[in-house]
Amino acid sequence: MKFFKLLSIFILAVSINSCSVYNFTGAKPVDGKTFQVNYFQNNADLIEPGIERRFTIRLQEIIQNQTNLDLTNSNGDLLYEGEIVEYRITPMQATASQTAAQSRLTISVNVRFSNKNKEADNFERRFSFYRDYEGSSLPTGSVLNDYIDEIFERITQDVFNESLAKW
Repeated sequence: MKFFKLLSIFILAVSINSCSVYNFTGAKPVDGKTFQVNYFQNNADLIEPGIERRFTIRLQEIIQNQTNLDLTNSNGDLLYEGEIVEYRITPMQATASQTAAQSRLTISVNVRFSNKNKEADNFERRFSFYRDYEGSSLPTGSVLNDYIDEIFERITQDVFNESLAKW
C-alpha cells in the first residue's frame, strides 16, 4: 500500500514538473506576455473578398485559445504579420470529355514572426494548404466558406506550431 502511495506521489510530481516545459496544447513557455497580429493583406492574383480579415481573426483566436498570452494592438512581445499571397483554383484530374473531374483550392500565406525577447525565434515563411473538391461544381456560398475555414484551420495551426510549439 505504501508503495502505491509513493508511486502516485512520484507520478504527480513528474506530471507537475513536465507541465512547466509544455502546456496541454504543446506550446513551450514564451518569453513574453503579449502578442500582436497585424492585418494580413490579400495580395493574391485572384481575390476572394474578406478572406484577409477571416485569416487575421482566425490566427488571433488560435493563439488566444492555446496560450495565456494577451492580444494587443501595438508593441506586442510577439508579432505576426504578412500577406495572403496565393488564392488559386486548379483542375487536378480530367475526364474523358476534357472537363475537370477534380479541382483544388489552394491558399498560401506569407508570415513574418518576430519575438522581441528572443530574436533567434524570428522567421519569415510561406504556409500553404489546399482543399480538393468535385471538378464539375464551383464552390460558392457556405460551401466555399467551409473550404476556406478548413484551409485556414490548418494554416493557422501550422503557424502556431512553427512559432510557439517549435514542431
